[in-house]
Amino acid sequence: MQSTMFTQLIQSDTPVLVDFYATWCYPCKMMGPILKDVARSVGDKARILKVDVDKNPLAVQKYNIKGVPTLMLFKEGEIVWRQAGVVKAPQLLQVIDNSLV
Repeated sequence: MQSTMFTQLIQSDTPVLVDFYATWCYPCKMMGPILKDVARSVGDKARILKVDVDKNPLAVQKYNIKGVPTLMLFKEGEIVWRQAGVVKAPQLLQVIDNSLV
């Protein structure tokens, strides 16, 4: 993903959940169906992006990604939540709902 497009997306008023992942990572593969469920549940209230860490080393460096998956929620360009590891859908939905306030 081009960094200018990424920057524009995370500057939005709409919360953006970013999944920093790797194709070789088993826990990252577990996040796929979870993120699809979350996307269906939130509709257009939030956006979900997947960023392959192997293809985006500058993003890895900028956001200090130490392990995958790492999930970050951005709102208006600011990180409002961050967690590494597999996160279940109810927790992600709660985090997104909290950011809508």
